[in-house]
Amino acid sequence: MDIERVRKNFPYLETGIIYFNHSSLGPLSNSIIKRINEFIIERSTEPIDNFQTFLHTNVSAKEKLGLLLNCEPERIAWTDNVSNALNILAQGFKFNSGDRIILFENEFPSNIYPFLNLRNNGVEFDFIKQHDGKYFIEDIEDAITDRTKLLSISLVQFLSGFRADLTSIGKLCKTNSITFCVDAIQGAGVVPIDVKKSQIDFIAGGAQKWLMSLQGTSYFYIGEELQSKIQQKHVGWTSVNDAWNLTQYDLSLRKDASKFQTGTLNTIGITALDESLNLFIENGIKNIEKRIVENTVYFRDKLKDNGVKIIMCDAQEAQLAGIISCIIPEIEKTFAQLQKRRINCSLRQGLIRFAPHFYNTKDEIDFVINELKQFIR
Repeated sequence: MDIERVRKNFPYLETGIIYFNHSSLGPLSNSIIKRINEFIIERSTEPIDNFQTFLHTNVSAKEKLGLLLNCEPERIAWTDNVSNALNILAQGFKFNSGDRIILFENEFPSNIYPFLNLRNNGVEFDFIKQHDGKYFIEDIEDAITDRTKLLSISLVQFLSGFRADLTSIGKLCKTNSITFCVDAIQGAGVVPIDVKKSQIDFIAGGAQKWLMSLQGTSYFYIGEELQSKIQQKHVGWTSVNDAWNLTQYDLSLRKDASKFQTGTLNTIGITALDESLNLFIENGIKNIEKRIVENTVYFRDKLKDNGVKIIMCDAQEAQLAGIISCIIPEIEKTFAQLQKRRINCSLRQGLIRFAPHFYNTKDEIDFVINELKQFIR
């Protein structure tokens, strides 16, 4: 990979900012800015009604996402955020009173609330506890009962940065006839994802973090077998086969995942994502993963060498994926000092969270470490 060429595509790097906050919101590249400007010109001058252009973009973006997830494009649907994607699953899947769902401690609430809402239907929950930010497959096995119907986990945990072993979990779910759901928003664009190898039934993600595109653009993959079990709660004019026969009112739903797209899509968001995905296709997700893990290990070890307490300090490389969270005395004061020095990171649940991407450099990490040394003893 030509890292310098990649770095020249991000205008913020010319300002002196160090950006280690991709787990919150990714920066926009010059390529995306150009593509968005072209979109806006179309919508403001000619043709204005650029629906035909968007049809090509829609196909292109799903094809690229299909490469990232190893699935057919027709198994992908658009939505506005991960929470709403997971609500399609939670509300559409048939649960009986007494059925159980396995969830995980310290998950981001998008992957919790849509399922907790099923308590009103008598659904019960088993939460898997963390061990220094990690989950153990043995704890998942122990939680499974004959009433367990679904398991939902983040590919990469938003606080600790723990990367789940999706293949092992998928095998366990398949053996026990459990629907396997994954929140990939912290993992897509970071590590390879293979929904077939990992036997994932449903996976949802968003464009705004590691994929470095616009907010309000999310996607989900749904397996054909799972889709056949979903009772679709919401439909719209684009859910049906013959959508443009506007006054026929034939509620014959599409056969692919696009049936869950009920109306007008976020066209500018999908256009931006289509452009952003080029970065990951061109550089190769395995190459990107290698760089991100190298940055994660280097950052973690440098922090440890300077006496900073790290979550998952002894994690193996296969368990890492870009997020390093640490406990620092006077944490709010430290965070303010980092912001003052134009170092972008996150303050979450009493932790300072760093999240370098593949184009970030060890020199940037060294700079942050040296700045930390000045006000941490």
